[in-house]
This record gives sequence, C-alpha cells and structure tokens, in this order.
Amino acid sequence: MAEEAILRYLEKNVEISDSGLFAHEFGLDHNEVVNIIKSLNGFRYVDAEDIKKEKWTLTGEGESYAATGSPEVQLLLAIPPEGIPREELQKKLGPSVFKIGCAQAAKNKWVEMGKQLISRKVQHVDDKVKNLLLQIKDGKEIHDDDVKALKARKLIVSQTWKGYSVKKGPSYAPRRKKAATDLTRENLQRGDWRELEFKEYNFNAKGQPLECGHFHPLLKVRQQLKNIFRQMGFEEMPTNNFVESSFWNFDALFQPQQHPARDAHDTFFLQAPSSTKELPEDYVERVKQVHENGGYGSKGYGYDWKREEANKNLLRTHTTAVSSRMLYLLARKPFAPKKYFSIDRVFRNEAVDRTHLAEFHQIEGLICDRGLTLGDLIGVLYDFFSRLGMSKLRFKPAYNPYTEPSMEIFSYHEGFKKWVEVGNSGMFRPEMLRPMGLPEDVRVIAWGLSLERPTMILYGVDNIRDLFGHKVDLGLMKKNPICRLGIDAC
Repeated sequence: MAEEAILRYLEKNVEISDSGLFAHEFGLDHNEVVNIIKSLNGFRYVDAEDIKKEKWTLTGEGESYAATGSPEVQLLLAIPPEGIPREELQKKLGPSVFKIGCAQAAKNKWVEMGKQLISRKVQHVDDKVKNLLLQIKDGKEIHDDDVKALKARKLIVSQTWKGYSVKKGPSYAPRRKKAATDLTRENLQRGDWRELEFKEYNFNAKGQPLECGHFHPLLKVRQQLKNIFRQMGFEEMPTNNFVESSFWNFDALFQPQQHPARDAHDTFFLQAPSSTKELPEDYVERVKQVHENGGYGSKGYGYDWKREEANKNLLRTHTTAVSSRMLYLLARKPFAPKKYFSIDRVFRNEAVDRTHLAEFHQIEGLICDRGLTLGDLIGVLYDFFSRLGMSKLRFKPAYNPYTEPSMEIFSYHEGFKKWVEVGNSGMFRPEMLRPMGLPEDVRVIAWGLSLERPTMILYGVDNIRDLFGHKVDLGLMKKNPICRLGIDAC
C-alpha cells in the first residue's frame, strides 16, 4: 500500500518533500514508508535524500506531569485554606512529588513553609509546566527559555527525527516490475526470457555466517607448542591426574617437608580423600633416607621425615610431579634416553589479580640422557625458544629445591623494549634422581613456563582474567586470529 502510494504520487508530482508529512497525510506508518523508500532507492525507482530534524520529546517523568499536573500545582491544590501539617501533606502526595513540589512552589512564592503548617500564599495558578509539556507532545514549538527550564528538570529530551525527500529515479515506473532471480527451463521453452528483467547479482555480498565451534586462544597456542615439542623429538607425558600426593609433588623432588610452598596458604589440600594409600614402599624409604641423612654427595636436610605428611593429597602445584613419576618408571627398565614434555593445568592458592590465577597451565620439557651438561640445557633452550620467535635470551642463576644448577630464562621483547622473564630451568639434583634408581652418569635437564604468559603477549591481553576463567568474553574465541608461533603477529 505504501509503495503504491509513493509511486502514484510521484507520477503526478515532482517530489515528496518530507516523508513524515507524506505518511501523516496518507495515514501511513512512517517506518513502513521509510523502508519502502530505501527499497525503491536501491532499485533506482526513486532518488532519496536524508532529512534530519531535532525535536523534543517527553521523558517518563514529563509524561506523568503532562497527565496529572506538575508537582508544584499538585502540592498547591492539596493544601486546604487553613493550611496542612507537613507530615500529612507528604503522606497525601508521596515523598517524590512532595519534595519536588515544595522546592518549586517555594521558589515561585506560592506557599508559606512554616515549622508546623504549610499554607497557601496564592489561591489560583496556571499550570505552566503541564501546558508546555502538552504543547511539546502535540509537536508545537515553545520559547527557548521554557525549553531550558524543562530540560533542566529532565522532563524533556532531544531526539533526532530521520526521514527522506524523494524524487523520481532513472528507473522510475508507476509500478515496480518484479525482477527474475533465476532463468528457468519454462522461461526458455516459452521464450519469455527475452522480456524478463533479471535481478543483478551482488558479488560483494557476504554469505550467512557459519555457526560453528571455535578454539580458545590458549588451545591454539597449546597446539602450536605441542607441534614444536614433537618436531624436536619429544614424547608427551600423561597429565590426566589433577589430584596428586605430596610425595610425588614434593618429597620425590627433594623438597623438604617444612618448605613454605607446602603450607596451606600456597597449596590446595584435599579433605576427602585426604591421603593416599598407594606408594612404592622401597622408593619411599630411599627418599626418606636422602631427606634425613643425605647421600650421593649431599648432607640432606637433617630432619625427621614424616610419612603422614607425604601421604597428603593435594591439587598438583606443578606438572613436575608427573615428571617425577615418569622418571621413576624409566628407572625401573633398562635405561634408554628420553625426551618428555607436558602442557596441562596446575593449581596454587594465590590471590587473584591481573597477572595471577589460582589455576593456570604449565609447559614443561625434560631430557634424560647420559653425560648431559649445563651447556646442553642452554643449547636446547635456544633451539626451543627460537621456534617461539624468541632468539635473544639471557640466563640468571636461581634456586630451586630439586635442580642444581638452576637458571631463570629472560627474553628481549621487541614490543616492550625490555627483557622479560619467560621461564625457569635447571638440572635435576642427584638427591632426586639416584633414589629412583637411575644410573649414576644419567643427567636430566628440564625447563618450564606458563602457557598464559606467551598467549597474553601474542594476543595483546593485559589482564589474565580476560583470557581464562568465568569472566572471559565468549566473543574472544570467535574473533581471535589463527596463531603461528615464531611469526611476529598472530
């Protein structure tokens, strides 16, 4: 109906100067008229130009006052000739109307605000505010000073009205011809294809977005890291046990039972089951001896090692607990060199902030072979990190209970223009390896880093909570790009 009205009007007239007035004159919905104009303009039946008008509309509060009167007039009409107590008037009008009405009526000098009574100073007034609001509602213009006053009271807001002026276009016709979208067999048989107008193909139009699953940035970076480890000949360790005993998590690594990391402030201990019942007894005894009395060139820690402390179950604090199990199993067979890696979740009782979470992912790599040295470790680190795109490395001496020597790894970040810590490394101590039963000349070099830190750098994430956890924006997974480690951008 709207389309027919527009095309017939233009058949006899030069233009439609205002789509709003046109819709009002013909009793049409303006939104429908606008949509038809856009469609006709797209097919060049008409040429349309935008019209924008600023107009004032009533807020919800303004609508209320236009219907019931302004608060000041409501207050005045509620005051009897003899006056009324303040509490009674407030109860009669309601707190909101009473508060605004008192302020405006006192400003206009309509009422006397006594200590006990509120009384009238005038008997009759015109509700100017209501009248102005009704004029605006009817589309009439009011004085600028009145607009400022109503706007200050938040009774009106500015609204942009959008419409069109319309003229005939180069393809104008009194009726729209329906363009064919397909050439059919029947068209060819009848021969009417010669008279058909075909709809143009829009080769720039995008197809419907596919609804499909998306990989999280952490999963993308994890897969790239797994590929790098496999290219270097490493074998992935099984990391499916989040719950671990203190023995494998700490004691087997030659970490003393009084170490601060074993405190409840740093580690999540399980209430049920609170302790493990399965440990290799002969190995446990050797670990106890090296803790208490030393051996293999060590004095040990010289304390009474407690089995009940080693039996405590916890959420693993590092994937090195998995490494200790794998090395123990390796020692029970005829020795063969091995390269192991793991990437999985660990848990620590830490305060959550923009760089720390109570759970995160640890990347760990180790090489077990005869006669390995610190030089071998440094060479492997250069090879590994260069595949991540980090060729400038520095090493700083550090301390770990289960590695000696130990090194912190730093890489120069071109974006930050400074050296940043990217991991930790070292050689496992004899006090850890010899009780397992590994040959005396076997050495283990190892290193580790978090998965979150390189992912945050690669994807420009400043707050770790925006990357991992319940506050993550799901749109991040749909929009983040493919990641290729070792390339400047992901």
